[in-house]
Amino acid sequence: MRARQESCCFTGHRPAKLPWRYNEEDVRCLALKRRLADAVEAAYQEGYRHFLCGMAMGCDLYFCECVLALRERHPEVTVEAAIPCPTQADAWPAVQKERYQRLVAACDFETMVSSRYSSACMQRRDRYMVDHASLLIAVFDGSPGGTQYTVTYAMQRGLNIVDLPVSAE
Repeated sequence: MRARQESCCFTGHRPAKLPWRYNEEDVRCLALKRRLADAVEAAYQEGYRHFLCGMAMGCDLYFCECVLALRERHPEVTVEAAIPCPTQADAWPAVQKERYQRLVAACDFETMVSSRYSSACMQRRDRYMVDHASLLIAVFDGSPGGTQYTVTYAMQRGLNIVDLPVSAE
């Protein structure tokens, strides 16, 4: 694993909080994915080589796909799946579960932060990522929830934060 100063983590909303929900062909989703790819490339240009992803449905998986594409161009890039518990994707729709499994398998590292589901395992995963990074890329609309928790924790820990709004209108 790489040093914290060259590690970048991510937080973002799940489909239920996105205006396009699961429709990733929506022009707003495509625009967000482009901005996310640009932010990942900018982080690389700034010296970040290790990327941590919480592997939640929605923006986390977009981020993971962007970093895996970056790794194709820059093989020194590493990707870590920070998984809250073994059952994270068990209740997901089949297509999302298959995507999750494919992406986790493509990562260089897999860190299971809790051996079983608990009410605190998602926040534990979020703290793990922030504690092992110096940059946070966030897709955050200001609403309460896990993304807000992670952004607040990252601010308390002094991370640099790149804020990508859900929509760039």
